[in-house]
Amino acid sequence: MASRKPNTDASTEQLKADLHHLTQTIEELVNATADDSRSNIKELRERAEKRLHDTRDRLEARGERLYGEARDSVREQVDACDHYVHENPWSSVGIAAAAGMVIGLLIGRR
Repeated sequence: MASRKPNTDASTEQLKADLHHLTQTIEELVNATADDSRSNIKELRERAEKRLHDTRDRLEARGERLYGEARDSVREQVDACDHYVHENPWSSVGIAAAAGMVIGLLIGRR
Protein backbone atom coordinates (compact mmCIF):
# COMPACT_ATOMS: atom_id res chain seq x y z
CA MET A 1 0.00 0.00 0.00
CA ALA A 2 2.91 2.35 0.71
CA SER A 3 4.16 1.91 -2.86
CA ARG A 4 0.91 3.41 -4.19
CA LYS A 5 1.26 6.63 -2.16
CA PRO A 6 3.87 8.39 -4.39
CA ASN A 7 1.89 7.44 -7.51
CA THR A 8 -1.30 8.80 -5.97
CA ASP A 9 0.47 12.01 -4.95
CA ALA A 10 1.84 12.42 -8.48
CA SER A 11 -1.58 11.89 -10.07
CA THR A 12 -3.15 14.31 -7.58
CA GLU A 13 -0.55 16.94 -8.45
CA GLN A 14 -1.16 16.31 -12.16
CA LEU A 15 -4.88 16.74 -11.62
CA LYS A 16 -4.32 20.01 -9.74
CA ALA A 17 -2.10 21.25 -12.57
CA ASP A 18 -4.69 20.25 -15.18
CA LEU A 19 -7.46 22.05 -13.31
CA HIS A 20 -5.23 25.11 -12.90
CA HIS A 21 -4.49 25.20 -16.64
CA LEU A 22 -8.17 24.72 -17.45
CA THR A 23 -9.13 27.56 -15.11
CA GLN A 24 -6.53 29.84 -16.69
CA THR A 25 -7.78 29.05 -20.17
CA ILE A 26 -11.39 29.73 -19.21
CA GLU A 27 -10.37 33.01 -17.58
CA GLU A 28 -8.52 33.97 -20.77
CA LEU A 29 -11.62 33.09 -22.77
CA VAL A 30 -13.79 35.29 -20.57
CA ASN A 31 -11.31 38.16 -20.79
CA ALA A 32 -11.02 37.78 -24.56
CA THR A 33 -14.79 37.90 -24.89
CA ALA A 34 -14.69 41.41 -23.43
CA ASP A 35 -12.39 42.46 -26.32
CA ASP A 36 -14.83 40.95 -28.82
CA SER A 37 -11.98 39.83 -31.07
CA ARG A 38 -13.53 36.96 -33.02
CA SER A 39 -10.31 35.16 -34.02
CA ASN A 40 -8.95 35.41 -30.49
CA ILE A 41 -12.20 34.01 -29.03
CA LYS A 42 -12.21 31.09 -31.45
CA GLU A 43 -8.60 30.17 -30.61
CA LEU A 44 -9.18 30.38 -26.86
CA ARG A 45 -12.42 28.41 -27.12
CA GLU A 46 -10.59 25.62 -28.96
CA ARG A 47 -7.85 25.59 -26.31
CA ALA A 48 -10.45 25.49 -23.52
CA GLU A 49 -12.33 22.64 -25.19
CA LYS A 50 -9.10 20.65 -25.68
CA ARG A 51 -8.03 21.14 -22.07
CA LEU A 52 -11.50 20.29 -20.81
CA HIS A 53 -11.50 17.10 -22.89
CA ASP A 54 -7.99 16.16 -21.68
CA THR A 55 -8.92 16.82 -18.05
CA ARG A 56 -12.11 14.79 -18.36
CA ASP A 57 -10.17 11.87 -19.88
CA ARG A 58 -7.60 12.00 -17.07
CA LEU A 59 -10.32 12.11 -14.41
CA GLU A 60 -12.09 9.13 -15.94
CA ALA A 61 -8.83 7.17 -16.21
CA ARG A 62 -7.90 8.02 -12.62
CA GLY A 63 -11.35 7.01 -11.38
CA GLU A 64 -11.18 3.71 -13.23
CA ARG A 65 -7.67 3.05 -11.90
CA LEU A 66 -8.69 3.86 -8.29
CA TYR A 67 -11.76 1.62 -8.64
CA GLY A 68 -9.59 -1.21 -9.95
CA GLU A 69 -7.06 -0.79 -7.13
CA ALA A 70 -9.82 -0.77 -4.50
CA ARG A 71 -11.45 -3.84 -6.05
CA ASP A 72 -8.11 -5.70 -6.09
CA SER A 73 -7.37 -4.70 -2.50
CA VAL A 74 -10.75 -5.92 -1.28
CA ARG A 75 -10.35 -9.14 -3.23
CA GLU A 76 -6.93 -9.72 -1.60
CA GLN A 77 -8.37 -9.08 1.85
CA VAL A 78 -11.27 -11.46 1.24
CA ASP A 79 -8.85 -14.13 0.02
CA ALA A 80 -6.67 -13.62 3.12
CA CYS A 81 -9.70 -13.96 5.42
CA ASP A 82 -10.85 -17.06 3.57
CA HIS A 83 -7.38 -18.59 3.87
CA TYR A 84 -7.22 -17.77 7.60
CA VAL A 85 -10.64 -19.31 8.26
CA HIS A 86 -9.68 -22.50 6.43
CA GLU A 87 -6.35 -22.73 8.26
CA ASN A 88 -7.79 -21.87 11.72
CA PRO A 89 -11.44 -22.95 11.85
CA TRP A 90 -11.79 -23.03 15.66
CA SER A 91 -10.10 -19.69 16.15
CA SER A 92 -12.43 -18.26 13.52
CA VAL A 93 -15.46 -19.65 15.34
CA GLY A 94 -14.21 -18.14 18.62
CA ILE A 95 -13.62 -14.74 17.00
CA ALA A 96 -17.06 -14.82 15.39
CA ALA A 97 -18.69 -15.76 18.71
CA ALA A 98 -16.89 -12.93 20.53
CA ALA A 99 -17.84 -10.44 17.84
CA GLY A 100 -21.45 -11.65 18.03
CA MET A 101 -21.50 -11.15 21.79
CA VAL A 102 -20.08 -7.64 21.54
CA ILE A 103 -22.60 -6.69 18.85
CA GLY A 104 -25.41 -8.26 20.91
CA LEU A 105 -24.39 -6.29 23.99
CA LEU A 106 -24.22 -3.04 22.03
CA ILE A 107 -27.63 -3.63 20.46
CA GLY A 108 -29.09 -4.65 23.84
CA ARG A 109 -28.02 -1.31 25.38
CA ARG A 110 -30.40 0.61 23.15
